[in-house]
Amino acid sequence: MNSRQRRGVILLILSVLCAFGAFAGVLSVISDVNSKVGPEVDAYRLRTAVPPYTALSEKQFEKVSMPKRWLSANAVTDLSEINGKIAVTELKKGSLMQSDMMVRSPQLRPGEQEIAIMIDAATGVAGKIRPNDKVNIYATFEGEREGDAPQSKVIVSNAKVLDVGELTPLEPRKDDRNRATEAVPITFALDTLDTQRVAYAESFAQHVRLALIAPGSDGTIRPGDRTYTLDKDK
Repeated sequence: MNSRQRRGVILLILSVLCAFGAFAGVLSVISDVNSKVGPEVDAYRLRTAVPPYTALSEKQFEKVSMPKRWLSANAVTDLSEINGKIAVTELKKGSLMQSDMMVRSPQLRPGEQEIAIMIDAATGVAGKIRPNDKVNIYATFEGEREGDAPQSKVIVSNAKVLDVGELTPLEPRKDDRNRATEAVPITFALDTLDTQRVAYAESFAQHVRLALIAPGSDGTIRPGDRTYTLDKDK
């Protein structure tokens, strides 16, 4: 083997060693990245914006893979978690779903019925009543006979709100200028007697209003306080 051949062999050996060194360097970088990033898990991102109190469904989400260590502890990694849940606030498109962004949809208990009535958006709801809230339902009636004072009555106390619908324009009647022009359908879970009371009030009361009960408070009204007339303040 002459000197030129020896140089060729040496260069070949050096090239192989450099290749092994580069390969080892790549493996080291990959190992370092894996140690910092960790294993990936499935997460779920919103395809579109979701309005508050809307029932959640699988078609609203797309699956994405992310490093587990980058996700918060309450990130949704199993889409079955959304079953029977509603959004607690407006969910923006592209947001990663988390468990504190949803709550279980209110459900009927044995002996309860659903009833929905239209409530004046300005005086009865004011944008503050949400599913799972408790409210007292008030109705005002004209006097039963001519000369009798109008009355305000608590029709139902501690009524459980199941759902709050969309703002709906109403067709005003020509003979009632004070009639609300916008209303919101509110669905309640009530027993049979309270359901009848609410149905009666919606049919015959001049106005039906809701009073939101503070969380943890008892909104039960004493029997003597369920009816009010103006002469009580005299």
